[in-house]
Amino acid sequence: MLEFSPSGLEVKFCRFDAALTVSDGLVIEGYASLFGTCDQGGDVVQKGAYARSLKGLATEGRRIKMLWQHDPAQPIGVWDELHEDGKGLWVKGRILDSVEKGREAAALIGAGAIDGLSIGYRTLRAGKTDKGQRLLSEVDLWEVSLVTFPMLPQARVGARQAEAAKGDLLHELATVFQDARRKLAAR
Repeated sequence: MLEFSPSGLEVKFCRFDAALTVSDGLVIEGYASLFGTCDQGGDVVQKGAYARSLKGLATEGRRIKMLWQHDPAQPIGVWDELHEDGKGLWVKGRILDSVEKGREAAALIGAGAIDGLSIGYRTLRAGKTDKGQRLLSEVDLWEVSLVTFPMLPQARVGARQAEAAKGDLLHELATVFQDARRKLAAR
Protein backbone atom coordinates (compact mmCIF):
# COMPACT_ATOMS: atom_id res chain seq x y z
CA MET A 1 0.00 0.00 0.00
CA LEU A 2 1.36 3.41 -0.98
CA GLU A 3 1.17 5.90 1.83
CA PHE A 4 2.41 9.40 2.40
CA SER A 5 4.33 10.40 5.51
CA PRO A 6 3.56 13.64 7.38
CA SER A 7 6.36 15.27 5.35
CA GLY A 8 4.62 14.33 2.09
CA LEU A 9 7.17 11.65 1.11
CA GLU A 10 5.98 8.44 -0.50
CA VAL A 11 6.60 5.45 1.74
CA LYS A 12 5.75 1.79 1.34
CA PHE A 13 4.76 -0.86 3.88
CA CYS A 14 4.08 -4.56 3.50
CA ARG A 15 4.61 -7.63 5.70
CA PHE A 16 7.02 -10.41 4.82
CA ASP A 17 8.64 -13.29 6.66
CA ALA A 18 12.40 -12.90 6.17
CA ALA A 19 14.90 -12.87 9.02
CA LEU A 20 16.69 -9.67 9.89
CA THR A 21 20.13 -9.65 11.45
CA VAL A 22 22.51 -7.16 12.95
CA SER A 23 26.21 -7.88 12.62
CA ASP A 24 29.07 -6.48 14.65
CA GLY A 25 26.59 -5.37 17.30
CA LEU A 26 24.91 -2.52 15.49
CA VAL A 27 26.12 -2.65 11.86
CA ILE A 28 23.32 -3.37 9.40
CA GLU A 29 23.35 -3.84 5.67
CA GLY A 30 21.11 -5.04 2.89
CA TYR A 31 18.99 -4.00 -0.05
CA ALA A 32 16.51 -1.22 0.56
CA SER A 33 15.17 -1.53 -3.01
CA LEU A 34 15.52 -4.00 -5.87
CA PHE A 35 15.48 -3.13 -9.55
CA GLY A 36 12.87 -4.70 -11.80
CA THR A 37 10.91 -6.20 -8.92
CA CYS A 38 7.26 -5.27 -8.55
CA ASP A 39 6.37 -4.36 -4.98
CA GLN A 40 2.96 -4.97 -3.48
CA GLY A 41 1.86 -1.47 -4.42
CA GLY A 42 2.43 -2.16 -8.10
CA ASP A 43 5.65 -0.13 -8.43
CA VAL A 44 8.82 -1.23 -10.19
CA VAL A 45 12.07 0.67 -9.67
CA GLN A 46 14.23 0.98 -12.78
CA LYS A 47 18.00 0.60 -12.62
CA GLY A 48 19.56 4.05 -12.25
CA ALA A 49 16.51 5.57 -10.54
CA TYR A 50 18.57 6.63 -7.51
CA ALA A 51 21.74 7.72 -9.34
CA ARG A 52 21.03 11.44 -9.64
CA SER A 53 19.74 11.69 -6.07
CA LEU A 54 22.78 9.88 -4.62
CA LYS A 55 25.18 11.95 -6.72
CA GLY A 56 23.50 15.18 -5.60
CA LEU A 57 23.70 14.20 -1.96
CA ALA A 58 27.39 13.33 -2.30
CA THR A 59 28.10 16.63 -4.06
CA GLU A 60 26.33 18.57 -1.31
CA GLY A 61 27.93 16.52 1.50
CA ARG A 62 24.54 15.35 2.80
CA ARG A 63 23.43 11.86 3.89
CA ILE A 64 20.30 9.81 3.53
CA LYS A 65 18.60 9.59 6.92
CA MET A 66 18.14 6.33 8.87
CA LEU A 67 14.74 6.59 10.51
CA TRP A 68 12.57 4.41 12.68
CA GLN A 69 9.31 3.51 10.90
CA HIS A 70 9.53 6.57 8.57
CA ASP A 71 9.18 8.94 11.52
CA PRO A 72 11.31 12.06 10.86
CA ALA A 73 11.34 12.75 14.60
CA GLN A 74 13.08 9.41 15.27
CA PRO A 75 16.47 9.10 13.58
CA ILE A 76 18.14 5.96 14.94
CA GLY A 77 21.45 5.75 13.12
CA VAL A 78 23.50 6.69 10.10
CA TRP A 79 23.86 5.17 6.66
CA ASP A 80 27.58 5.03 5.93
CA GLU A 81 27.28 3.55 2.45
CA LEU A 82 24.55 3.65 -0.18
CA HIS A 83 24.99 2.69 -3.80
CA GLU A 84 23.25 1.19 -6.75
CA ASP A 85 24.60 -2.08 -8.07
CA GLY A 86 23.20 -4.48 -10.63
CA LYS A 87 20.61 -5.73 -8.15
CA GLY A 88 19.28 -2.60 -6.44
CA LEU A 89 19.93 0.03 -3.78
CA TRP A 90 22.37 -1.45 -1.26
CA VAL A 91 22.78 0.23 2.12
CA LYS A 92 25.14 -0.22 5.05
CA GLY A 93 24.97 1.72 8.28
CA ARG A 94 25.10 1.76 12.04
CA ILE A 95 22.29 1.87 14.56
CA LEU A 96 23.29 4.32 17.28
CA ASP A 97 23.16 2.75 20.72
CA SER A 98 23.47 6.22 22.25
CA VAL A 99 19.89 6.85 21.05
CA GLU A 100 17.13 5.17 23.08
CA LYS A 101 15.09 4.21 20.02
CA GLY A 102 18.29 2.85 18.42
CA ARG A 103 18.81 0.49 21.36
CA GLU A 104 15.16 -0.56 21.10
CA ALA A 105 15.49 -1.13 17.33
CA ALA A 106 18.60 -3.30 17.79
CA ALA A 107 16.80 -5.37 20.45
CA LEU A 108 13.74 -5.81 18.23
CA ILE A 109 15.88 -6.84 15.27
CA GLY A 110 17.79 -9.29 17.45
CA ALA A 111 14.52 -10.81 18.64
CA GLY A 112 13.17 -11.09 15.09
CA ALA A 113 10.33 -8.61 15.66
CA ILE A 114 11.60 -6.13 13.05
CA ASP A 115 12.81 -7.44 9.74
CA GLY A 116 12.44 -4.86 7.01
CA LEU A 117 13.77 -1.83 5.20
CA SER A 118 11.65 0.76 3.45
CA ILE A 119 12.45 3.88 1.46
CA GLY A 120 11.00 7.38 1.72
CA TYR A 121 11.24 9.32 -1.54
CA ARG A 122 9.62 11.72 -3.98
CA THR A 123 8.87 10.48 -7.48
CA LEU A 124 10.53 12.67 -10.11
CA ARG A 125 9.90 10.58 -13.24
CA ALA A 126 7.63 7.59 -13.70
CA GLY A 127 5.95 5.75 -16.52
CA LYS A 128 4.07 2.50 -16.98
CA THR A 129 5.29 -1.00 -17.67
CA ASP A 130 3.56 -3.18 -20.26
CA LYS A 131 1.76 -4.82 -17.31
CA GLY A 132 0.34 -1.47 -16.13
CA GLN A 133 2.69 -1.14 -13.15
CA ARG A 134 4.19 2.21 -12.24
CA LEU A 135 7.82 2.29 -13.43
CA LEU A 136 9.92 4.60 -11.27
CA SER A 137 12.76 5.87 -13.46
CA GLU A 138 13.96 8.70 -11.20
CA VAL A 139 13.34 9.28 -7.52
CA ASP A 140 14.61 11.76 -4.97
CA LEU A 141 15.63 9.52 -2.07
CA TRP A 142 15.18 11.11 1.36
CA GLU A 143 15.47 8.28 3.85
CA VAL A 144 15.74 4.56 4.44
CA SER A 145 13.85 3.29 7.48
CA LEU A 146 13.89 0.17 9.59
CA VAL A 147 10.27 -0.95 9.50
CA THR A 148 7.92 -3.68 10.54
CA PHE A 149 6.12 -3.87 7.18
CA PRO A 150 8.16 -3.03 4.04
CA MET A 151 6.30 -2.83 0.74
CA LEU A 152 8.96 -4.81 -1.10
CA PRO A 153 9.22 -8.24 0.54
CA GLN A 154 12.87 -8.65 -0.46
CA ALA A 155 13.91 -5.27 1.00
CA ARG A 156 15.57 -6.37 4.18
CA VAL A 157 18.64 -6.09 6.26
CA GLY A 158 20.77 -9.19 6.17
CA ALA A 159 24.05 -10.52 7.35
CA ARG A 160 27.09 -9.50 5.35
CA GLN A 161 27.49 -11.63 2.26
CA ALA A 162 30.68 -13.26 3.50
CA GLU A 163 29.16 -13.93 6.92
CA ALA A 164 25.96 -15.28 5.36
CA ALA A 165 27.93 -17.66 3.13
CA LYS A 166 30.03 -18.78 6.11
CA GLY A 167 26.87 -19.33 8.17
CA ASP A 168 25.26 -21.30 5.33
CA LEU A 169 28.35 -23.49 5.01
CA LEU A 170 28.45 -24.17 8.75
CA HIS A 171 24.75 -25.05 8.72
CA GLU A 172 25.28 -27.43 5.79
CA LEU A 173 28.22 -29.09 7.56
CA ALA A 174 26.20 -29.50 10.74
CA THR A 175 23.40 -31.12 8.74
CA VAL A 176 25.85 -33.56 7.09
CA PHE A 177 27.28 -34.51 10.49
CA GLN A 178 23.80 -34.99 11.98
CA ASP A 179 22.79 -37.23 9.06
CA ALA A 180 26.00 -39.25 9.44
CA ARG A 181 25.38 -39.69 13.19
CA ARG A 182 21.83 -40.92 12.51
CA LYS A 183 23.05 -43.43 9.93
CA LEU A 184 25.76 -44.73 12.28
CA ALA A 185 23.30 -44.98 15.17
CA ALA A 186 20.85 -46.93 12.98
CA ARG A 187 23.45 -49.66 12.26
